[in-house]
Amino acid sequence: MDQHVIEVAGEGRGCLLRLPRRDQRRTIAQTRLLRAVESAFAVGRDDLCAATRGRCDIAFARQTGMYLARVVLGMTLTDAGLLFGRDRTTVSHACRLVEDQRDDPGFDAFLDALEASVLRLPVPNGSARR
Repeated sequence: MDQHVIEVAGEGRGCLLRLPRRDQRRTIAQTRLLRAVESAFAVGRDDLCAATRGRCDIAFARQTGMYLARVVLGMTLTDAGLLFGRDRTTVSHACRLVEDQRDDPGFDAFLDALEASVLRLPVPNGSARR
């Protein structure tokens, strides 16, 4: 079977996962999402996917990432939770929290820009989505 190896978050550290090629597009989008959140909030992937909550700024970055996984990538609650090392109820809570913050025009504009950047970031081989 044709497979693609990716690094995914797990228990506060990266691990390798072999996926069929048909899932490669989804994993590239997930990588874009994690890169965008890391950059926008100036946090590392280890912090985003750590088993503990961490500082409030890291927790909010993670919650925003889970929200974007649902809204931009259309991931299920369960899949978004797996991406960040959390369960589906945590993702649901994060989505409600971030959605409530969208009432602030400044945060809403920030989130719109972040959503767009998830789609614009280069894929791992260096080419950009068009």
